[in-house]
Amino acid sequence: MRNIIKYFINYPIAGWLIVIAFTVLGLAGVSNLKSSFFPLIENRNISINVIYPGASPQEMEEGIILKIEDNLKGIVGIDRFTSTSKENSANILIEMLKGYNIDAALSDVKNAVNKIPSFPTNMEPPIIAKQIFTSDAISIVLSGENIPLMTLKSFGRKVEDDLRSFEGISQINVSGYPDEEIEIALNEDKMRAYQLTFQEIAAAVTSTNILVTGGSIKTSQEEYLIRVSNRKYYGVEFDQIVLKSNENGKLIRLQDIAVITDKWSESPDRAYFNGKPSVQLNVKATISEDLIEVAENPW
Repeated sequence: MRNIIKYFINYPIAGWLIVIAFTVLGLAGVSNLKSSFFPLIENRNISINVIYPGASPQEMEEGIILKIEDNLKGIVGIDRFTSTSKENSANILIEMLKGYNIDAALSDVKNAVNKIPSFPTNMEPPIIAKQIFTSDAISIVLSGENIPLMTLKSFGRKVEDDLRSFEGISQINVSGYPDEEIEIALNEDKMRAYQLTFQEIAAAVTSTNILVTGGSIKTSQEEYLIRVSNRKYYGVEFDQIVLKSNENGKLIRLQDIAVITDKWSESPDRAYFNGKPSVQLNVKATISEDLIEVAENPW
């Protein structure tokens, strides 16, 4: 200890250099600190979500999940994966080895899923994404007297777009309303008059409302993916679906025998504020974003 003190007495400039270095490094460290409710942990998980309307858990498992799992077995860096199958949907959670590049693994997983030659026709494209650790920053509620829920949803989506324009805000979750559905109410008397069955109508609707992958075409320089995109999202788009033609050559369309309306699903996913329907926006901060800055940014 005496030698150290003697050294700094004889060479005071060295002491000042050490103090300045600690000060600069300390300021740099403080500027890079991220505030959070909980310790920031980098997530090493990748999720695969699959939606197949009308499928049972067994159909999800045997027709989709097992095919995906077989292709995942050869990917380097995977520690383990678990799957959950339920009615209409399924999920696969992939845990990567510590220190492995999650972005490279995500690309490998997407390629493995795309290599599967056949999925059920009515299945929606799998959603593959790495899970991101987030913490709640701020909540916003939109509500009003005698305002339709659809109007609140539109305003909520507009506020979401405005918030995303602020630097440092990337994760926003909008909730408070159930999923939208398209209801096709068939008139049995008109069905008999046109000699149509439920199976024929269902087949016509299904064949004109598809979103499937048709494989790929390889050339000497590039590879092209083929997709059939004919998905309809609003009831008015179903009006002109052709069911058949009569003996006079007149086309029988879906609107001739059915009433098609847009409606909310019967799930109880609704939010209320002071007894009024509302839409809630939850702004979240990721591990690369400062919680306090995200909460104060728009205001």
